[in-house]
Amino acid sequence: MSARTSTAQTLEQRLLLTATLCLMAIGAVMVYSASSGRNVIAGDVAATTYLFKYLGYGAVGLLVLSLVSKMDLAVVRRLAPLGLAGAFLLLVLVLIPGVGLEINGARRWLGVGPVQFQPSEVMKVALVLHVAGVVAARPKITSDVRLMFVPVLVVGGAAVLLVAAQPDLGTALVMSFTMAALLVACGAPLRQLFGIAAVGAVLVLLYAAIDAERMSRLTSFANPWAEAGGTGFQAVQGQIAIGSGGIFGAGLGQSVQKDLYLPEPHTDFILAVIGEELGVAGIGVILLLFGMIAFAGLRTAHTAKGIYAKLIAAGLTSLILCQALLNTWAVLGLAPLTGVPLPLISSGSTSMIVILTSVGLLINVAGGGSAHLRAVAPPRKRRDDEARRQAAESRDRSRRDGRSRGAGDSGRRRAAG
Repeated sequence: MSARTSTAQTLEQRLLLTATLCLMAIGAVMVYSASSGRNVIAGDVAATTYLFKYLGYGAVGLLVLSLVSKMDLAVVRRLAPLGLAGAFLLLVLVLIPGVGLEINGARRWLGVGPVQFQPSEVMKVALVLHVAGVVAARPKITSDVRLMFVPVLVVGGAAVLLVAAQPDLGTALVMSFTMAALLVACGAPLRQLFGIAAVGAVLVLLYAAIDAERMSRLTSFANPWAEAGGTGFQAVQGQIAIGSGGIFGAGLGQSVQKDLYLPEPHTDFILAVIGEELGVAGIGVILLLFGMIAFAGLRTAHTAKGIYAKLIAAGLTSLILCQALLNTWAVLGLAPLTGVPLPLISSGSTSMIVILTSVGLLINVAGGGSAHLRAVAPPRKRRDDEARRQAAESRDRSRRDGRSRGAGDSGRRRAAG
């Protein structure tokens, strides 16, 4: 095989890289457009602050993407339990007063000064790798959800509860939807999954009901205009922004909503700014690029080598799409506002690096990466196998010696005659 053939990228790898880099290019432009005006008005932050942060964390994410896209998946599989344990430890630490950083009433970050990260973002990928490893080690476990209760449902449920306690309902929902999609990909019985989904829906409603403001935010998306000055304010401003853009938008940098009305226009509601400045056509391009990632990711899951690689591809593709769809639906008023950023476009350090890491693993699998664990026999079985091998070799030597002696005796008899 020639060097060119061995290093040629597959169709899936090219689609993943193209869509990712295009989304990042659009994200850099739109983060600057969405944040620069407000920064100038505030006067305490430079116009390019969020742009430079986006580019810096994007560069780190691309470096990680390059590294994991070449990593042996067997190494990833061995490190996954350590990563899961580390993610749980970080989620516990972030809830401790004085350790976790509290911003806008939520304790979701760890770090010092400008260097901050969200452990919940790390847990997303850690859970996908954990479930893939469990199912790959025991494929028959998918025949009954009860067999997955402790290694999958209890572990996943504990992670979701820790994230919801921050509180971060959006990330908890993304994790839940990703787990559900991964269980479907594993072949778990749908009837049992529907039962689990029903229980989960009840728990979400109970979680929202214990806090009046949280419940109001969860239900106001049905008619945000009735609470346009309260809990429906963000949704209403997002719809106004998209409606003002029309088909082709008001023009890059011409958004009015981003400077005066939309809260956090460079993060959760950046899609509304895209709709106002680039129109429905701009939103369509974004959705098309995510569609490319969906096609390449699911095709990779279908053609991957080994169940572990298949489940990694299916889980990480679901993770990216669940987050993108939840953000899009929230901005369009089709889902409650949950504070989930738009992958690869919204300004966000940890989210950017984690999503690019996920894309790197997808590229790894799309290039033929696989993880095969060599079965190690127990000591007694190894001794029995060794004894049988030595006995077989002894018999072979005996037969060869017998044939050699037989041939020599025949020759001596002919000479004597």
